[in-house]
Formats: sequence, C-alpha cells, structure tokens
Amino acid sequence: MNIAVFASGRGTNFGAIIRGVKRGLIKANLALLVSDNPKAGAIGRAKRAGIKVALVKKEDFTSKDDFEVKIIQYLKEEKIDLIVLAGFMRLLSPEFVMQHKGRILNIHPSLLPSFKGTQGIKDAFNYGVMVTGVTVHFIDEELDHGPIILQEPVKIKENDTPESLEKRIHKIEHRLYPEAIKLYAEGKLRIEGRKVKIII
Repeated sequence: MNIAVFASGRGTNFGAIIRGVKRGLIKANLALLVSDNPKAGAIGRAKRAGIKVALVKKEDFTSKDDFEVKIIQYLKEEKIDLIVLAGFMRLLSPEFVMQHKGRILNIHPSLLPSFKGTQGIKDAFNYGVMVTGVTVHFIDEELDHGPIILQEPVKIKENDTPESLEKRIHKIEHRLYPEAIKLYAEGKLRIEGRKVKIII
C-alpha cells in the first residue's frame, strides 16, 4: 500500500508517521509528501527520510481545479492508495473528496463534532470545557466531518495554558494517528454509514 501525506507546516504528525513506518508498526510504503508551502518543516523531514516531495503552490495555478488536477497527477504517478492529511491548510474540493472517498484520513485536535475548524485547541480552552481530545476520521465533503475512526479524551487541567494543552494533545496525536493508519493498512476499518467498524 502506498501512502501520501499532505502537510503545510512543521510536520510533527508526519514525523510520527515516518517513525511508525520505520518501526514496522505501519506496514506500508510512505511514497509521497504533498505540500503547498515551500517553507514547511515537513519538507525537510521528507528529504531526510528519502521520501519524494511534491510542492504544489496554490498561487502557481489560475484555479483550484488546476491546483487539484496537479496533485491528482502526482497521486497517480505514485499509485497512491491512502491520503493522510497532517496539517494541510487547504480545503479539498467536494469533487476531490468524492474521487478519493474512503481513502482520506484526517486528524483534529478536539473531540469532534465539538470545536471544528483551525483553532480547535484554543477554542476548547477558551470555551472552558473540562475535557477535549483528539479525533482521527475519514473526511467527507463537510469540514471536520466524516466517520470517526479513533478518539481519545484529554482533560484540561486548572493550571493549563493553551500552549501546555497543545503539547499534551500533540503527544496523543503522534500515537493515535499511526495507530489509525496501521488499522487502515491492515484492512481492519469498515465504513458503515456514519460509523467506522474496527475488525479485530
């Protein structure tokens, strides 16, 4: 199975996935990194690991369709079976999602459906909830929607700051995401309507 990771930033989840593949937890080929940011730390991680990089900058294209057509071209060249979103800061079109339905994973720093969007950690902290967490899910045409694969709660402590909470959430992300990818690679995930069944 060939995996493509999409990342726009530091790539810490990408790094956790690389380690999961190297340790043999994820039995798949990490074939491609797709990034829209030439300054992304994920690119350096990919190069150090010998993973092909596809840099696709939105400003180089006249339309979102052309942007995604180029990405799809890279995916076809590498015969990608699974797309893993790891801090990719571009919304994929419904057409792109439908074309790869059931083959795109995402991780979100809250217990979805609560606190959707790009500020999940800060929003949960500011709202004053006692528990937030991490969600790994298949994506669909809606933002931070789609069938949930794994979730893990994180308690917000009295002395927490957004920064300390973020560190604890990232630690769980780095464990949970490789585990979800492992389940997919082993064929243990079945989408049944809005739910995901894990086959033991």
